[in-house]
Amino acid sequence: MVHVTTLAAPARSLRIGPIVLDAPVVLAPMAGITNTAFRRLCREYGAGLYVSEMITSRALVERNDTTMRLIAHHESETPRSIQLYGVDPTTVAAAIRVLVEEDRADHIDLNFGCPVPKVTRKGGGAALPWKLELFREIVTQAVDAAGDVPLTVKMRKGIDTDHLTYLEAGRIAEGAGVAAVALHARTAAEFYSGSADWTAIAKLKETLLDVPVLGNGDIWSADDAARMMAETGCDGVVVGRGCLGRPWLFGDLARALGGPNAAASPPVDATLKFVAQAFRRHAELLVDFFDDEGRGCRDIRKHVAWYFKGYPVGGELRARFATVSTLAEVDELIAELDLDAPYPGAAAEGQRGRAGTPKRPALPEGWLDSRTLGADATSTLAEAETDHSGG
Repeated sequence: MVHVTTLAAPARSLRIGPIVLDAPVVLAPMAGITNTAFRRLCREYGAGLYVSEMITSRALVERNDTTMRLIAHHESETPRSIQLYGVDPTTVAAAIRVLVEEDRADHIDLNFGCPVPKVTRKGGGAALPWKLELFREIVTQAVDAAGDVPLTVKMRKGIDTDHLTYLEAGRIAEGAGVAAVALHARTAAEFYSGSADWTAIAKLKETLLDVPVLGNGDIWSADDAARMMAETGCDGVVVGRGCLGRPWLFGDLARALGGPNAAASPPVDATLKFVAQAFRRHAELLVDFFDDEGRGCRDIRKHVAWYFKGYPVGGELRARFATVSTLAEVDELIAELDLDAPYPGAAAEGQRGRAGTPKRPALPEGWLDSRTLGADATSTLAEAETDHSGG
């Protein structure tokens, strides 16, 4: 079965500052996923902007070894895109100056959407826009430090349904001179559960008149992307979990949404042979990225269930794929597959990755009591900037 999109969508490009994309598509940053290897693989299938894993600003300023490896791009990656996380305006600006002055990025995105407790409990990610002046100061200094390099922001609707921030934050970002605003249409409390509220994307698009608005949430296929753009009027889409184990989704998206230069490849016939070849290519690129065959093969293990979702790959064989240590082992296991097995249709479609359940967001004590920072909150933010994780 050939995997094609059935919804018609007007072909359009997307401009982010001086960058013009042949397809209005952005790969969402995902920790432990969107490294150089995965970005290169997605780019081989389609067109768009492929963003790095989230990078911690202070770790970049202090030139943490892991961080410096994560911000490196392969020579084939153009434009180069890096997402930064930070809670201190001065540190975020300093990190951006490193990227700009050392010519390490063509596009920079700021993360204000992460719902993970270890981030929000220190006032970062999706929690930060609640403090309006802090948000304004970070974005304003960041745009100034970026200079001619386009800077964008990615955010959520807010902390929970009683503490929405996206319209105010969008207006602030637009006023500060960002090149685009992306909205994941869930709150931090929703994590990845339920359905994304695309009406919020439409509201943000109606509110912001001078910058592109990108929609994120529940794009599992090119049809979903076309429908989101039609229903919300957004200028482009940001795709995260939908491409897990399915990097060729970017080819589908380019054919459905992009102009004549967006996708040179024909529609994919996603037989098991095709999927196995993509899995093998991903493993090969991971080995190249880590410069270590064992480490690269250990990393591909977490992708097994995503690639083979819906295909006739038994539990015992999947378990063996999830313990590979060499590319030779990958090849041996692929040889055991029924490579003539056709695309399984609906069984291979739909949600990918863990959705989680709604939960009360972890926040600094008293965070919701005021829209401005107090002394305690300032101290908490200082602690957050000592995180050297690099991601």
